[in-house]
Amino acid sequence: MSKTYSSAERAYLEVKERILGGVLPGGELVSENEIAGELGMSRTPVREAFLRLETEGWMRLYPKRGALVVPVPPNEAEDVAHARYVVETAAVRALAVSDRAGLMAELRASLQRQRALAEVPDFDEFAVVDADFHRAYVVAAGNPLLTGFYDSLRERQRRMNSAALRHGGIDTGRIIEQHQRLADLIEAGDPDRFASGLAAHLTQVHGVALRGL
Repeated sequence: MSKTYSSAERAYLEVKERILGGVLPGGELVSENEIAGELGMSRTPVREAFLRLETEGWMRLYPKRGALVVPVPPNEAEDVAHARYVVETAAVRALAVSDRAGLMAELRASLQRQRALAEVPDFDEFAVVDADFHRAYVVAAGNPLLTGFYDSLRERQRRMNSAALRHGGIDTGRIIEQHQRLADLIEAGDPDRFASGLAAHLTQVHGVALRGL
């Protein structure tokens, strides 16, 4: 991690990364001393990091006991999947009337990276690349408001993916096949079939039913 970060920022980024990557699962109690020792810093910047993570909803602090990593709420997977569906389908409809050559090169490179990670396997990095694959076409649509909203979902998406991958709940081969299909439909400029394919993808990967579809 870059040395230009303050100790508090470094602690924040490291602990948040552990939460999103599933190293610190929901329900686990973490102490300031434990994290400070692992990062080689005092408790003060770790305390600041914990307070920031509590403000963002990732932790809940208990004086003299530590910080509880907030578990994923029961309905969050369904809510995130539905919100993603709305944003991603809107983005692809906008892309249907624009030049997609640059985007397609990016998506193909992502698919190659996904295949390489699946073979290792490196589930933590796969979860990151998976999220970036979907974000690529949202960004390509050129609507900063949609991108900003989507980024607010991305961390929750990654946490869900990481947890499922760590517990063997996701078939990376099937994900890659579905990603390839979605990329093909984007290239073909077929937003209706993309919407159907995305709904099936989200349903199968996260085991949720998308409301109203």
